[in-house]
Amino acid sequence: MTAFQFRSCLCLALIAGASCMVQAQRHREPLTQPEIDQIRDASWEPKQRLALYVQFARARLVKLEQMRSDPKTENRPKQTHDLLDDFQLLYDELNDNIDTYVDRKDDIRKPLKLIIDADTEFQAKLSALKDAADIPASEAHQYEFVLTNALETLDTSSEDHRKLLADQEDAAKHKRLNSNSSARNGGRPE
Repeated sequence: MTAFQFRSCLCLALIAGASCMVQAQRHREPLTQPEIDQIRDASWEPKQRLALYVQFARARLVKLEQMRSDPKTENRPKQTHDLLDDFQLLYDELNDNIDTYVDRKDDIRKPLKLIIDADTEFQAKLSALKDAADIPASEAHQYEFVLTNALETLDTSSEDHRKLLADQEDAAKHKRLNSNSSARNGGRPE
């Protein structure tokens, strides 16, 4: 093999390795296809769309509790990590959607109340997982980072959601919110 061929092979190997690393760093899609369809169908209805994100995030935590209580579960730390990661991705998407509706000046007071209740529920469930005494330290270490991130996100978001609800209540008093964006546009997106 000549030096040129060797360098070419080495270059190709490095490119292939880098490509694999990029693929590994991508997050999985946390939604199933039916969930994606439901989200798409509710795209311009804040109340429905935000409620769906809460429902899907809750489902991940229910699945997490079921998986953790099943003694036959294999690779519990990885499954815990993955479900927590899915929850975090869904919750981040929920917050992104809230920002979108706030930017549009939509009235999201009703879904915010639902979200604030869910924040409390989610914080309790994740705190219980973090404080569980029966989890070996070696297992907990494998998902500790994603659990800590999820709890920190919930803490910050919970405060933000409460403040936003107060802001929305104030804006509603002064009639500065759009009550139904899809009705205003004949059911079409802006």
